[in-house]
Amino acid sequence: MYLTKWIKGWLIAASICIVIMTGGAAYLFFDGFKNESESPPDYVINQVRLKVSDIMLYLEQYHEHLHDDSKLQHALQAICEKSGINVAAAKLDGEIIFTSSKKQSIQTIDIKNSVHYDLYTSRIDKDHVKIAFPIVDDQTKVQIGNAIFTISSDIVSIKKSHTVNTAVYIIVAFFSIILFVLLFVLRNKIKYHTILPISRLKDYSEAILKGDYEQKAQYKEMDEIGEVYVMFDQMRMEIKHLSKCRDEQENAQKELISNISHDIKTPLTTVKAYIDAIIDGVCPDQESMMGYVKVMQVNTDKMARLVEDLLLHALRELGQVSVNPKEQYSKAVFKGILKPIGHLVQTSGITFIEPEEIPDVLINVDEHRLEQVISNLIANALKHTSPGDIISVTVQQEEKDLKVTIADTGMGILPEDMPFIFERYFKGQTGLHHRQRNEGYGLGLSICKYIIEAHNGKISFKSLKGSGTVFYFSIPLC
Repeated sequence: MYLTKWIKGWLIAASICIVIMTGGAAYLFFDGFKNESESPPDYVINQVRLKVSDIMLYLEQYHEHLHDDSKLQHALQAICEKSGINVAAAKLDGEIIFTSSKKQSIQTIDIKNSVHYDLYTSRIDKDHVKIAFPIVDDQTKVQIGNAIFTISSDIVSIKKSHTVNTAVYIIVAFFSIILFVLLFVLRNKIKYHTILPISRLKDYSEAILKGDYEQKAQYKEMDEIGEVYVMFDQMRMEIKHLSKCRDEQENAQKELISNISHDIKTPLTTVKAYIDAIIDGVCPDQESMMGYVKVMQVNTDKMARLVEDLLLHALRELGQVSVNPKEQYSKAVFKGILKPIGHLVQTSGITFIEPEEIPDVLINVDEHRLEQVISNLIANALKHTSPGDIISVTVQQEEKDLKVTIADTGMGILPEDMPFIFERYFKGQTGLHHRQRNEGYGLGLSICKYIIEAHNGKISFKSLKGSGTVFYFSIPLC
């Protein structure tokens, strides 16, 4: 993922900067602590010997007469001033024989406390040290006294190089700048690649909540946020499609109720008119009366079918279509269903072929619902046939199912209608007139599918334009 890799790289770079900065800061801290804790600094004793060698040589040569000879004293004073070093020469008993300091007036010193031969115990203060060297007679090679030097620390100390510290400071500063740049880049990345895209998604969401499904969520980068945008836009399209389907379903339901109401009103008006005619004595004899009753019966049956379809549709919408199967033998069930249906088909001028043999096996079915399925399938066949065509029914036993086939020799179903014939409210086009809608309400086949599936069965069909249609459904055997 692009964003994940970017963050991983950023963390590695930032970690490197932090480690280097921490290491540099630790080095500078411990180096400073070390310098402060060293007391005294690292002096080099040989360097001190070189600084005072001229004075020591003069003292060793003229120590016998230095105390009384002013010329020797002035000469030694000049050497001290030239080298910038103060010296006090004393005998072994502590008597001062020469001092270069004009402020010092003491004549004797405490040898035990004033004479120090090492730098570590001779420090006076931060800037000066007092170091003693023995005065040895040039002839006898015997120590005759001590020369006590007061020297600036800068003269005798080793000058430490600051090159390393300067380089460390530069490195720490450089990586501090890099870390600052990385933080600035991270801030821009979060702002422009996370916060702003999420804010735009919020605007798209508000548009969807208001019913505007046309605003397409677009993002130029194909990273994690881009994938979220893609999924969000797919969700928008799905919501748009569902909203369209819902609107179409609501319109179809309104149209269904309107059509059924109109279709119920027509036969109801007919029945009422015939009843009024009978009451008014229009029928002169029994034969005319029976004709009127027959007409009323046909219209009543039509209304009953319409009401039944509407009731089933309403119950299905609520998920309350009741299917109450019970075990019974198939032969009796199918004979009871097919006999009245066959009579109805033949009165329409269509040849009806009943099954030659119905297997007498035990099935678990709701006889009333099974009758609705067969009636709807045959009614659908009647819509696609004309006088002279044939509708046939066969019932066959298979390995685990009872298979029912309803075939007709009508005009068939158009290929463009086939994917939708089991959908609610779908009314296909007739084979004869492609732009003419079939009569009905698009409920029958969807109800058939629901009932068969409620019996744990399957329903399917095949059709060829101009060669008829065959519907199959199967019911599991007990």
